[in-house]
Amino acid sequence: MTSHDMRRAKNRRGGRSLAPVLLAAPVLLAASAPAWADAAPGAAACTGCHGPAALGSAIPSLDGHAADEIVTQMHAFRSGERKATVMDRIARGFTEEETRAIAEWLAKPEAARHAQP
Repeated sequence: MTSHDMRRAKNRRGGRSLAPVLLAAPVLLAASAPAWADAAPGAAACTGCHGPAALGSAIPSLDGHAADEIVTQMHAFRSGERKATVMDRIARGFTEEETRAIAEWLAKPEAARHAQP
C-alpha cells in the first residue's frame, strides 16, 4: 500500500486513528481480567473439573475442603497410595510449594476466590 493509498484510507475513515483504542486495550484487558488471574499457577485449571459443577458427579468438588486436606490428597495421588485415572500424573507435575499454593487458593470460599479486589 502506498502512502497515497494510506492517506485515502485514512480520509475514508474520517481521519480517525485506531491508536487510542490500541493504546487503551491493555488497560481494558487488565480491568476485565478474570478474578482468578491471581490464583496460584495451576489452581484455576483445577476448578474446571473440581468446581461447583462437579457437585453430584463422580468427580468431587473441592469447595469447602481445607488446604491441609487437599495437600494430603495430592500427596496420596503423587505417591500412588490413592489410585486415580489422571490425578496421580497431575499431582506429580507440581512441586510441594506449588501444591501448597494451589491448596491454599482452592480452600478459600468460592466467593472469595472470585471477588474483585
